Amino acid sequence: MLAPSVKELLSTNPTSQEVVIDGWVKTFRSNRFIALNDGSTIHNIQCVVNFENFDEQLLKQVNTGSALKVTGTLVESQGRGQSVEIQVKEIFVHGDADPEVYPIQPKKHSMEFLREQAHLRVRTNTFSAIMRVRSALSFAIHQYFQQNGFYYFHAPIVTGSDAEGAGEMFRVTTLNAKKPPLNDDGEVNYKEDFFGKETNLTVSGQLEAEAYAMALGKVYTFGPTFRAENSNTSRHLAEFWMIEPEVAFNDLDDNMDLAEDFMQNVIKYVLENCADDLAFLEKRLLDEEKTKPQAERSEMALIEKLKFVSSNTFKRVSYTEAFEILRNSKPNKKKKFKYPINEWGADLQSEHERFLVEKHFKCPVILFDYPAKIKAFYMRLNEDGKTVRAMDILFPGIGEIVGGSQREERLDVLKEKMAALNIPEEELWWYLDLRKFGTAEHSGFGLGFERLVLFATGMGNIRDVIPFPRTPQNAEF
Repeated sequence: MLAPSVKELLSTNPTSQEVVIDGWVKTFRSNRFIALNDGSTIHNIQCVVNFENFDEQLLKQVNTGSALKVTGTLVESQGRGQSVEIQVKEIFVHGDADPEVYPIQPKKHSMEFLREQAHLRVRTNTFSAIMRVRSALSFAIHQYFQQNGFYYFHAPIVTGSDAEGAGEMFRVTTLNAKKPPLNDDGEVNYKEDFFGKETNLTVSGQLEAEAYAMALGKVYTFGPTFRAENSNTSRHLAEFWMIEPEVAFNDLDDNMDLAEDFMQNVIKYVLENCADDLAFLEKRLLDEEKTKPQAERSEMALIEKLKFVSSNTFKRVSYTEAFEILRNSKPNKKKKFKYPINEWGADLQSEHERFLVEKHFKCPVILFDYPAKIKAFYMRLNEDGKTVRAMDILFPGIGEIVGGSQREERLDVLKEKMAALNIPEEELWWYLDLRKFGTAEHSGFGLGFERLVLFATGMGNIRDVIPFPRTPQNAEF
């Protein structure tokens, strides 16, 4: 039987029962008070030592970062901040941590320093809270789809197609990098490669998910995706996780209904199940923002922002209507936007999306019917020939968080769009087959998981919401 966790002990009535707990030392004060944490909660359990009853050499091993097994009596706490504490009878040191070299000492560390210690940073309060919220969000996502009749679909990680048409993909090859085989034209002969063709790491499982939705009805992916974009911003990763539901017989309105219900449900789950971690992260964010100019501070505290999304009906607005609102807005007329809005068809930037959510509508927003020229080839063309059945969900503080569409189910139209973009039919012959055999309207969307974790935790850099970030020039750990 598993020993109780710190979280469980802290919610136990103090009945003077003997308990055993394992964990890592956060602090050891006055040779008497050990703050022990096992990762189950943001809170530590206080272990009170009568140092006269313990070997001096043993207590010298009780340093921040040391792993201990503590046996003692659970009693009502005499101090403030916790209801119970452990009167220690025995201490076993699983492994000590030399305070001269252990890098995660009980002091403030910069985010940059902690990224260099990604294998140890989860022992800090900030990162343990983030990772518990990440875990809860992951569970909530699976729970939502499983309870709503979706099947979990594992999309391939190695692919021969570029779903997004971006061309920024990591190549997968076993060919000799120094002397690859060449064909008669002097180009690399991929027929001699492992898969017999040029292959890459996937940027999306959507196209394959469409195939399975057209047989199973409702599917979703939740897996790693990769983009070889040489971008060192706070919003980009080279390896990240994507959630992509795909539903047969759903049109764009159905898709927007699903996305809104899904986002509200997973955020409600975190609000209900991660209260302590969210309270800690909210205080951290408030303390951090005190150092910023007033104009750069968030308009809402973290928990208020999450409730804002979970309890407000999302406003649905066409791209054209949003364009007119932005074009006629005070920030645009006074040239306050970094990217002025003048011509219909422009791709909206984060500053525009946040204006719509935070200033104009004051609720989450779903934009739909985007100009075809700024969206992917697989999105269904509207009757006007200029817009497609696309939709993006915009959240406060972050802008776009979900992107999706009704897919183009008409074979002739899809072929025309692929030809216009020089996408060879032979590369996606199987995708075209879906439009030949029992085609039907279908829709789906994509949610970058780290973008959701970023929103839910209030962190400012996406590298801090994934265990081991992969970015340009960085694949450590």
